[in-house]
Amino acid sequence: MIDLPDPYCVKCHRSPKHILEYIEAAEDDKTDPISYLRREEGTYNPSNGHFWCTTCYVKVGTPLGVAP
Repeated sequence: MIDLPDPYCVKCHRSPKHILEYIEAAEDDKTDPISYLRREEGTYNPSNGHFWCTTCYVKVGTPLGVAP
């Protein structure tokens, strides 16, 4: 199994474990916030663990693609 870096928002530096949106979605999906994010988040970059949480994604202008 590949060891992936722990994901965090590239702008606010929060983990999905600390973002209510991912916590609630993971509970509904019966998984944990990190697994949920890795499977469902379109801005997630598996090579470095970066993503944009929804709040930060809007603040940076909703760019296409994964977080740098």
